[in-house]
Amino acid sequence: MPKSQIITQKIIEIRGHKVLFDFDLAELYETSTKVLKQAVRRNINRFPEDFMFELTEEEWISLRSQIVILKVGRGQHSKYLPFVFTE
Repeated sequence: MPKSQIITQKIIEIRGHKVLFDFDLAELYETSTKVLKQAVRRNINRFPEDFMFELTEEEWISLRSQIVILKVGRGQHSKYLPFVFTE
């Protein structure tokens, strides 16, 4: 399946924005979520304000229950709230 089709399938709408989760974007760049988030934080001044935002705990709980995105096993998911990246 082409990457463009994979990306399209992973886009969801939150707060009126079409977004990708940080872990999905990291997978597309073939890196870890931690490395992606570190790179963005180090270069935050290069991005527009609406480039990304962090989900609230309520949003994250609701999304997890709706789309069942938790992996099985200890240490398989982050203890931090995810960022989402806009178009």
